[in-house]
Amino acid sequence: MAVLPGRRADRGARPDRLARGDAADRAPGKPSRRDAKKLTAFEKRTGWRYQIIATNIPAHHGLSGVPASGQMWFVDALYRDHAEVEDRVKAIKRVGLALLPSKSWQLNAAWILAAALAADLDAWMRLLLLHDEPELAGAEPETIRMKLYHLPARLTAHARRRTLHLDRTWPWAAAFATAWQRTTELPVAP
Repeated sequence: MAVLPGRRADRGARPDRLARGDAADRAPGKPSRRDAKKLTAFEKRTGWRYQIIATNIPAHHGLSGVPASGQMWFVDALYRDHAEVEDRVKAIKRVGLALLPSKSWQLNAAWILAAALAADLDAWMRLLLLHDEPELAGAEPETIRMKLYHLPARLTAHARRRTLHLDRTWPWAAAFATAWQRTTELPVAP
């Protein structure tokens, strides 16, 4: 089961332990304001968090042979996985899919193709180049743009060799250098 950062996998979480580590400015063990507002009076009194899940997934959806597929945690895992897909769709919209430039269908089709290519490049970059950088691998496109794409760097070529000159004071220069090295080591397509 894939759990997104900042989300709790267990349903019986105590309210004093909800979303621990979400905000650096609050005391450890104190629930965030968002989670404290969502708790009912009964949940505050008992110390347990309750939730209702309603779904339209039929029992014969092909999951009947899967062990524990009738349990609520399994349905919750299915929806959490879908939430990750929805997060990627939101990111693609922020990259440019939501901003169609013209009333012309042909221009908008080209724009959508370019936005889809940008989203694919972003996903492959995260998978192949930033997999060991958790802060950057799960970052929003705007954060990646600010930290990596706007890096003050210069690429020079001399005697059939390329040299990357980085500003060593940039906080993400090491992550960029590692990603650049991995890019140059990728096999060339035949």
